[in-house]
Amino acid sequence: MSDSTKKINDCKVTTTSCGCENKPHKPNVSIGKLITKVPVVLAEITLQVNVDALIDFPEPVLEIKDIKKHVKLTQCRLLLPTNKLFVKGFVRKNIQYASPSPEIENSTTTSVASDIHSITVDVPFQCVTEIDHFLTPPVMPEFNRRNEFDFLISKSLPTGFPEKDELQTNDLSQFHQESTQYYNEIPFCELISSKIIEWDEAIDRVALPTSSPIGEGYFTKIEEKMVVDITLKVLQKQQIRVASTTNDDHHDEDC
Repeated sequence: MSDSTKKINDCKVTTTSCGCENKPHKPNVSIGKLITKVPVVLAEITLQVNVDALIDFPEPVLEIKDIKKHVKLTQCRLLLPTNKLFVKGFVRKNIQYASPSPEIENSTTTSVASDIHSITVDVPFQCVTEIDHFLTPPVMPEFNRRNEFDFLISKSLPTGFPEKDELQTNDLSQFHQESTQYYNEIPFCELISSKIIEWDEAIDRVALPTSSPIGEGYFTKIEEKMVVDITLKVLQKQQIRVASTTNDDHHDEDC
């Protein structure tokens, strides 16, 4: 048997998938009045962003076939100690369109030859909104503190002052300070859902040559208007108290 034949035979592996059993484990939990630190929902809101943009195509467009859209957030920041929420992101759009064929002879008075292409663009947006009602009040940041202090020193006075007098002041050659820094929990966001209503309209459409069907034309630029509704949660890690009197699993009794 040659080495190549042996290598091929060695690579032939057959596996079979089958069911397997599992055994649940009961976790060990603490009971009593406990303090835990978990994300707490500060607010759940739906904000509306109005977008007006121009999109240039790299080639003539006969018509748009389909547009797929996804909202992506790049920033969502609650600016404590205010109630201002700064939101920034973009709408990713994949536009599928028909482009007239470069070979003009492929078009007739009753048909237009075209190719299906696509382009992906990012349409940015940003806005600032106010959260008027918090489901849970945010923990406001503690401010850092710096305090300077000095020590008294006594020095002899130069000639011209009474001999028994002395200079009492602080030492300019020393610097003393007490500083305190707080590492606060910053609020963050979770995107829940989005809804987009858009209106795309060509702004430079021209007719195809006279040998093409009536009403056919092409364009390279569209103006789009979008109303984007974004639903999101604003959260912050906080310490909360939870109470438990037993760690028994009552579901076991039901079974």
